[in-house]
Amino acid sequence: MKKKITTFLLSANILFAFSCNNNGEQMSDDSHNESKVPNVEIIEKKDEKRIDVEMGGELFTSYIYPEDIAKPVLYPLVTKTGKVLTRGFPLMPKEGERVDHPHHVGLWFNYGDVNGLDFWNNSEAIPEEKKEHYGTIVHTGIEEVKDNQFTATMEWRAPDGTVLLDENTIFRFSENEKGRYIDRITTLKTRDEEVSFNDNKEGMIGVRVTRALELPSDSPAIFTDAQGNPTTVEKLDNSKVKGDYLSSEGITGGEVWGTRADWMQLHSEIEGDPVSITIMDHPDNVGYPTFWHARGYGLFAANPLGQKVFSDGDMELNFKMNPQESVTFKHRIIIHSGSKLGEDDINLIYKEFTGK
Repeated sequence: MKKKITTFLLSANILFAFSCNNNGEQMSDDSHNESKVPNVEIIEKKDEKRIDVEMGGELFTSYIYPEDIAKPVLYPLVTKTGKVLTRGFPLMPKEGERVDHPHHVGLWFNYGDVNGLDFWNNSEAIPEEKKEHYGTIVHTGIEEVKDNQFTATMEWRAPDGTVLLDENTIFRFSENEKGRYIDRITTLKTRDEEVSFNDNKEGMIGVRVTRALELPSDSPAIFTDAQGNPTTVEKLDNSKVKGDYLSSEGITGGEVWGTRADWMQLHSEIEGDPVSITIMDHPDNVGYPTFWHARGYGLFAANPLGQKVFSDGDMELNFKMNPQESVTFKHRIIIHSGSKLGEDDINLIYKEFTGK
């Protein structure tokens, strides 16, 4: 499994993109799209199953859709100062990183219980005899590459190939003095059957971060997925681990898990450089304000649909979609470095994003 994934990435030249500029000269004219937005360039590489997003001539992220990670993701996430904030494993393992939860890849969007199927925990680590319990999100096309954004289409498929949901997602990128921005506007639409998102802790927009952004841990821990499979998260060297959470409600540290907030920031430093990732919910989203499935070991996720789990049974949503019905989720992700992004700045960005 690991060899297969690594081979894909080497052929995609992502290692090259980490270490030096890529100005698109290797691309044919029809796959290179000039951006009208300052510093942002979208470069589609169909043969390598990815789209590169560059800012100022440097790689910011790539939308990748290999078959062996069970869903398309944005990977890596790189700050303006060149710090990689996403974990390398399982695509590009790095020394000293945790190797748990192989389904935690880059920045993704899925859910742990859709008509009884687990889309969140699916990966090549799942034994073939258990695959019948897991769903897969399959990239089906790029509808538009324009200026600083592109639109991707996907299908949420059951193991037998049945399509439960059609996904249409706009990925929009921008940059200013407060950071690099990703706006992910995702519309899900049912076909001819009802689709249920049963309350589940595994969801919905998530990112797995590099070691430096984890919260220092004093002991190992065991985490169990929706199918009851345990994963042990071992204690590692904490000397360079300085991560901490801050929510819009003023909650910090591990106490943020299971709380509700408009936004959540995960901040730390890498080689003395202050860095942070901030994820923003939107008032138009189902389940607003979202609950946060934010763990100290590096999983950072917003889950508006798992209300029964996070409220200890006091609330229950079990969100359902009728046939031929659609729903849209809007999120903004801010990648910041070089200084601390303070609460006032985040609140201002949140107001700009939501209009509220």
